[in-house]
Amino acid sequence: MPQLQPQPQPQLLRPDHAPALLAFERANRAYFAASIPDRGEDYFARFDERHRELLAEQATGACFFHVLVDAAGEVLGRVNLVDVADGSAELGYRIAERAAGRGLATSAVREVCALAAGTYGLTSLRAATTLDNAASRAVLARAGFTVTGETRLSGHPGLRYLKSV
Repeated sequence: MPQLQPQPQPQLLRPDHAPALLAFERANRAYFAASIPDRGEDYFARFDERHRELLAEQATGACFFHVLVDAAGEVLGRVNLVDVADGSAELGYRIAERAAGRGLATSAVREVCALAAGTYGLTSLRAATTLDNAASRAVLARAGFTVTGETRLSGHPGLRYLKSV
């Protein structure tokens, strides 16, 4: 019987994550594009520059980017806190297709919520997802987010969420 591997814990984005993060984004591009807007060719063409920009932005405290890295060094997901201001931030996440459906998103979102309160000093988190993304809606509900209203995301109807942390 195969041994179960522990869920990877969120790691704050570092310079050395770049190759594995790029591989994650490339490998899952079509999968992600089925439920969220595609990042576009420029994202991949300028990946190294963009990675440096994210790290510089993170250094200011305006955001906290996390990656979920397995024992082999492969990125299985990301959970980000952006637009940090006044004790609040916007949460966003994406999980690799091969890691979906195993509770990784829920555990990672919960862990980042704990980091938001305990490490980053935040008091609330916002999130949003489209109505047709049932998996994302379920993750947010399991992580304790509540619906606060309707929104549109890239032209698609969606819901806004809030969580006190």
